[in-house]
Amino acid sequence: MSEITRIQCALRPHLSWHGARLRFLALFLVALFRVETVNLDKLASVFPNQAKSASNHKRLTRFFRQFTLDFDELAVAIVEWSQIPQPWTLSLDRTTWSFGRVDFNILMLGIVHKGVAFPLMWTLLDKRGNSNSDERMALVESFERVFPQAKIRCLTADREFVGSEWFCFLLLPRTIPFRIRLRHSDRLSSRSGKTRQRGERLFGNLRAGEQRVMSGKRWVWGCRVYVVATRLQDGELVVIATNRRPESALADYRHRWGIETLFGALKTRGFNLESTHFQHPERLSKLLGVLSLGFCWAMLTGIWQHQHSPIPLKAHGRRAKSLFRSGCDFLRRTFCDLSLRHREFDQVLKLLSLY
Repeated sequence: MSEITRIQCALRPHLSWHGARLRFLALFLVALFRVETVNLDKLASVFPNQAKSASNHKRLTRFFRQFTLDFDELAVAIVEWSQIPQPWTLSLDRTTWSFGRVDFNILMLGIVHKGVAFPLMWTLLDKRGNSNSDERMALVESFERVFPQAKIRCLTADREFVGSEWFCFLLLPRTIPFRIRLRHSDRLSSRSGKTRQRGERLFGNLRAGEQRVMSGKRWVWGCRVYVVATRLQDGELVVIATNRRPESALADYRHRWGIETLFGALKTRGFNLESTHFQHPERLSKLLGVLSLGFCWAMLTGIWQHQHSPIPLKAHGRRAKSLFRSGCDFLRRTFCDLSLRHREFDQVLKLLSLY
């Protein structure tokens, strides 16, 4: 049995795709790790088959133009593979870039695990700038529909994700625990609710490294929430609104950075998503879908590698190489010479088959 057929068999229990589509996905993933770019010309040139590059290029364009992708099924497959223990910490954010005169703006929701967010749901915004409450609510509702029994530790988001309608949505009726950063200009009420002050003024005397939990709930964006704040060593003020466990809000909020790490992996530090020439939202969304599967495989490989051969730490205390980068490098070495790396291939294939 060829390596591509074995990958196809490992994917089959999780995706209800036709056999030819699963084979295409196996070919795509191997090519992706060989060149680490979504540029179709480069991918087509390294497909592990006997076809000419031009034929592979046509196959790629046909897939993204014609194939209907079930994104709910894809999200379930990602959760099955990643095996992230509940309760989950969710992170919500946007990533943007431009290609010529075309602006790309992607709103994404992921589960943070091992310092990085695993992508679950996303939507392509047909505009520049921030998302609105309707777009955020639709994404969270999609998550709840696909994972109705999921236990959520908290939802984290940066300061662009504020607003009265959005806060009310998170509070009622489901009451999703959240840790959302406020803007310095957001006005916070006194405990009695009679007066309001800007956050930057209210916490103006906070010293570097100091944290403060305000007593009781305060009115912010039309809702009563807990408010905590800290000042970083560089002097930046961080103010967090939360509806539960304010004493752990700052520590939980730090996990938000995991989605920034994900964006780096999908873009310049990984698969170079910005090199795509896709402009049609549906095709770009499909590309994100297959990249998400590749991301999960790289992370699983990196975690397995780290368990057996820990990544050394640098002087600043961080790993010399990320788990994603470690996994990508291992998969690239394996797929660039499948004829000589049977044992390595068996192991990375097992990482898909186990889940």
